[in-house]
Amino acid sequence: MPLLPGPPPEIDPAAVERLLGRMARLPSSPWLHQEVARRMAERLPLIRQTPDEWVDWWAFWGGGAEAVQQVLPGAVRRVVEPTPGLVQRSRPADPPWWALARRRAPRPVIELVPEPPAAIGTGSPAGVGNGSPVATRLLWANMVLHATADPAAMLRRWHRSIEVGGFLLFSTLGPSTLQELRSLFQAEGWPSPHAAFVDMHDLGDLLVEAGFADPVMDQELIRLTWSSPQALLAELRSMGHHLGRHRFAGLRTPRWMARLQAALARRADAQGRIGLSFEVVYGHAFKVAPKPARDGSTEVPLDDLRAELRRRKSTSSD
Repeated sequence: MPLLPGPPPEIDPAAVERLLGRMARLPSSPWLHQEVARRMAERLPLIRQTPDEWVDWWAFWGGGAEAVQQVLPGAVRRVVEPTPGLVQRSRPADPPWWALARRRAPRPVIELVPEPPAAIGTGSPAGVGNGSPVATRLLWANMVLHATADPAAMLRRWHRSIEVGGFLLFSTLGPSTLQELRSLFQAEGWPSPHAAFVDMHDLGDLLVEAGFADPVMDQELIRLTWSSPQALLAELRSMGHHLGRHRFAGLRTPRWMARLQAALARRADAQGRIGLSFEVVYGHAFKVAPKPARDGSTEVPLDDLRAELRRRKSTSSD
């Protein structure tokens, strides 16, 4: 029986839709996402066979392209985005004609799958271009899982998108994230300021349930500080918003905002800095060949057969 048979009851898919729309209007990915991507890229040497291509899942939001390309400079980057707006943000500008003519600036390879925002996290088959499945040796998903309506379904989708022997590397936020803000809201008599984050150990169980092998999970606590409540709240807004069903239904009043800012200011340290903690959870796992059934037969997903056929064609053409 699956641990999470459907979307977590706290997550509102409509709120996820609005978040995806806001992602596309950001000037860049959040600073914290870029920093986590840099730290996650340090784990890439764990891959014994250097991949010649990789899939960047929710690339603009994750902000990891530069970090990965520094470690895998020769690997082809493929991009999967959840909405047409984010597809446009990830679409690279064409190199100048003279660079293309001299072959000094190859056109980036982009495979994009714009899909209805409501389908995000439902476990629907992944596809690119003409509908063929994504099939990759490395799937990279930075700070994606906590912003999806159904983490368990997203993990199953990632599993379908990776070739046998391929590798998943991802990061997400854990339950200790924003513990100071939760404490403040509780003291003021307000409901939680965000939906619950999935625990690291539960994510490990979900990876196995999705079909991955040898999952390895670890976490670190990153503490950020700000000089004012206004700066803190502005940066938090760039990282996302409340995705829970229990969030306040209407607009907050200026009086409520003033009360929140005053409560934050009272929590400043001796240097006048206001701090918040972010628990960053890192995970990696492999996709192994399916085990033979007891009657001697073996079930192989059709996506895996297509991926193997494409790889053999590519090898024979080389």
